[in-house]
Amino acid sequence: MKHCNNNQIVLTTPVFYHPDFEDAHRFIIDSYTILNREICIFLPCAMKKPFSQSPSHRIFDREIFFKLRSEQVHIVVFGTCGVIPRELELMYPFVNYRFMLGKVKDPRIKRDFIEIETERVAEYLIKTKDNYTHRIAFCLGDFRIAMERAVEKTGVKVKILPSDNLIKANLQKDLNFSQGSLHMEIYLSELREYLSKFKK
Repeated sequence: MKHCNNNQIVLTTPVFYHPDFEDAHRFIIDSYTILNREICIFLPCAMKKPFSQSPSHRIFDREIFFKLRSEQVHIVVFGTCGVIPRELELMYPFVNYRFMLGKVKDPRIKRDFIEIETERVAEYLIKTKDNYTHRIAFCLGDFRIAMERAVEKTGVKVKILPSDNLIKANLQKDLNFSQGSLHMEIYLSELREYLSKFKK
């Protein structure tokens, strides 16, 4: 870890190993009261903190809340940070890390992340099985793999977007991230279309 000039702790190693993230996860699973909403939308964590102020979440929010009312939706962030109801985004340690899984080359670390995150997502899905009527996860890459495995493990239904067919049709094998970015209009358009079914 390292420290900023203001003495705020910033964690820069793979944070999913860090005991403070496990402690925070246990608080959410064992003690925190989750909101009851019609729709839960899982969004990937972001480099900029707090998550809601990141460029990616601003884009996602614009799409989500153009179609849906705020009282319909519970935003939950997941990824290297674990699984976090976004209203807790200012809580330590969720604003205290700078780590990007996409830059990791060690396959062992990636395997560990998928295993740890699968368990954390699965625990959240089980805890909240009666909190939501519908669940949507908007994700790519290793985050998506963890979500898919958690869904398979728990049997709790989650609509995972972008769809597999859309991802395959837009693979760019010459790029570091061959699946592209969730900001791509083709992916956002599919999310927009799916959310339309819930518009009231």
